[in-house]
Amino acid sequence: MTTTADILVIGGGIAGIGAAARLSGSANVVVLESEDVIGRHATGRSAAIFIKNYGNASLRALNAASEPLLATGGDLSDTPFLTPRGELVVATAGEEGDLESYLDGSDGLERVTPAEAVAMFPILNPEYVVAAALERAAQDIDVDRLLQAYARMARHNGARVVASAPATRITRTGGVWQVEAGGETYAAPILVNAAGAWADTVAERAGVRPAGLVPLRRSAAILPAPEGCDVTGWPALVSASETWYAKPEAGKLMVSPADEDPVEPHDAWPEDMVLAEGLHRYEQAMTVPVTRVERSWAGLRTFTADRTPVVGFDPEADGFFWLAGQGGYGIQTSPVLSRLAADLCLSQTSDLPAPLLAALSPARLARA
Repeated sequence: MTTTADILVIGGGIAGIGAAARLSGSANVVVLESEDVIGRHATGRSAAIFIKNYGNASLRALNAASEPLLATGGDLSDTPFLTPRGELVVATAGEEGDLESYLDGSDGLERVTPAEAVAMFPILNPEYVVAAALERAAQDIDVDRLLQAYARMARHNGARVVASAPATRITRTGGVWQVEAGGETYAAPILVNAAGAWADTVAERAGVRPAGLVPLRRSAAILPAPEGCDVTGWPALVSASETWYAKPEAGKLMVSPADEDPVEPHDAWPEDMVLAEGLHRYEQAMTVPVTRVERSWAGLRTFTADRTPVVGFDPEADGFFWLAGQGGYGIQTSPVLSRLAADLCLSQTSDLPAPLLAALSPARLARA
């Protein structure tokens, strides 16, 4: 028996589930997820913060276009997915140029004095900070609620989400993609590749040239709040050269070494030495030592060579649609990228500007 659909989506992270939510209002959609639950990998391991000035020019445009839905709930929720946080960018000696580069072309960043930075993040070492900037509009994202809102919309529209269904064989015959997954066969004329770190693997199985995607490991740890400190209202904090960052998390502090180590697609875990070195860099900027790590984890952030997502039909493989390479921006750009995926798959006109569509298109990639 073969299950047929209009569109098959491989990948049950926020990219695939978001696309299914938007597609399913007009098409019969099946999502194939290799894990037993959706959002197991990059989606479930996100730093969970919306930063409008994060990423290159294309990503900043996507961030801005995504903000209205995240800030209001849009048609997904009666309440916003964002809560106030703020992000403080601090430079130590030698990082002033990095801070200036971050400020260049930014929207809503304001310079603050080192003393003001310390007042906002009281354990910051005043001798460490020589310059700082604040993005007041940075906000926490309720990632799980956003993911589940997409999933509810998809299921309400009749989409089927199949868990524990890794795509092991992908072929195309007579204008139809056939995918063997979880012991079953699925078929549709359009195949959306939203497989995250495994997107190039999916392409290769389908006989499609890979996009040159590179999964990069990013580690994080939860530290107890410093004794006597209520960290709830503190901003997120990042070094200007992005060699570490920290943010309050459920009354504790999440700290990351901001590592970007190329790895093969896998269920990621932190490397002890990488994590220890990153925590040391963070500790050098603080007045309190790191005394205990309560837990740690790692996720994979997957990038193209130009660090811009790849979204659109493959120019060489009929019906093969890329929705990958979101890097560390997949959660906060999901509102606009899910709509774009639906517009393109359904042959509808996108309201995104033509230069941005070209910057996202698979046709831009130089593939060997």
